[in-house]
Amino acid sequence: MSADFSGRAELDLAARTVELVRRAAGPAAQAEVFTDRVAQALTRFANSAIHQNVADTAVTVRLRLHLDGRTVTGSTTMVDEPGLRALVDRVIAAVRVCPPDPGWPGLTPPAPVVDPGRFDEATANASADDRAARVRAFVDAAAGLEAAGYCLTRNWSAAFVNSAGQAVTGRTVATAMAGVARGGADGVARLASGRLADLDGAVLGARAAAKARAGADPVELSPDRYEVVLEPTAVADLLQSLALWGFNGKVVGERRSFAEPGKPQFDPAITLRDDAPNGLGLPFDYEGTPRAPLTLVDAGRTTAVTHDRRTAAAAGTASTGHAPPTDNPWGPAAGNLGLVPASGGPAPTEVAGPAVDSDSADLVSGVERGLLITDFWYTRVLDPRSLVMTGLTRNGVWLIEDGVVTRPVRNLRFTQSYPQALAPGAVLALGRRATLLPDEWHPSTWSAPAMRLASWNFTGGASG
Repeated sequence: MSADFSGRAELDLAARTVELVRRAAGPAAQAEVFTDRVAQALTRFANSAIHQNVADTAVTVRLRLHLDGRTVTGSTTMVDEPGLRALVDRVIAAVRVCPPDPGWPGLTPPAPVVDPGRFDEATANASADDRAARVRAFVDAAAGLEAAGYCLTRNWSAAFVNSAGQAVTGRTVATAMAGVARGGADGVARLASGRLADLDGAVLGARAAAKARAGADPVELSPDRYEVVLEPTAVADLLQSLALWGFNGKVVGERRSFAEPGKPQFDPAITLRDDAPNGLGLPFDYEGTPRAPLTLVDAGRTTAVTHDRRTAAAAGTASTGHAPPTDNPWGPAAGNLGLVPASGGPAPTEVAGPAVDSDSADLVSGVERGLLITDFWYTRVLDPRSLVMTGLTRNGVWLIEDGVVTRPVRNLRFTQSYPQALAPGAVLALGRRATLLPDEWHPSTWSAPAMRLASWNFTGGASG
């Protein structure tokens, strides 16, 4: 295999696998192959020192075969000729004994990639020293507070080939940094980008440290409904949950979602758009469907949900280019969802240093009494149909009185319907700048401004 990340080697692997299927199973076999090469390098730090620096490159071939009305998938990381033959033989043997697949939607027809996305060579070639320099800057900016976190770069090239003639290649590069500063409390800062040059460890470290110091000696508040200002790190949790449990075509088709295209389900301030090339994703999905920006909510009105070929066929529409990996049971969820900020602000290139950045401060100034929330975590679905979620605050909560942040508050548990919190009349203001944030578990990004909401339902305090 070539060491380059242009996608040419992956395209050759995918084409060879499709040809092996044709020879072994005959011309009636419908085969699709997604091949990717992922090189990820990670520098982790704890106790204000780097303790792990790792890099890994993996090549994976994913084959899906439809034959005689039956469908089977398989994958391998053994990408030499014997490994590919073993994959093909294994999948052909399995497809002859598996149940029929009446919902098979057919293969993606030939279609070109329109937007190849963005690719920064300097980030793709970043060294361990490049990441370590950002960690050093973060630790120094924490100014004596204990610091922990990570800095990563991900170089991803892929190709897709099927027996219907579709053949595409693409590549993307991403980087992210997230860190916690710990004193009497924890403060956090996160940022994702397509350019390592955009990650300023000193700015992120200063912000985390400022929030940690501002969160010391918190008071306890009684559970209640409060007006809130959610910082982008908290808004990102809403976006992730809406993508997976709300606008997912599989969930919608199974009637487990609130989403109803054509209806004004959100406040007019809400416009949600999924944009893979802008959000550091590949320009096509795992079925080879080219991706394009997709508006899910336009000025409060739900306009679309995300589909792969199977869910689209069941709904009588077309794939939106959101097919997940063949072994992913969750369905076609948006992975690069953004909340469009209020007009009038430039796109940010960094996170501001103070404990409350200028964008959030503008929203805070209008709150008579409420809470400033940095982060949500451990969020779980209680009722999928109305998307009632429960979770905890984290990394900083502050009381707002007469437009001023007055004191830190101990963490609270909430039970809240996310769509209800964003319903018509419930969104009081949005920030003017969106911050690109990394997903902690998946290669996704969430673009989020700060948000002021009329009500958030807190159901438990630090004492229970």
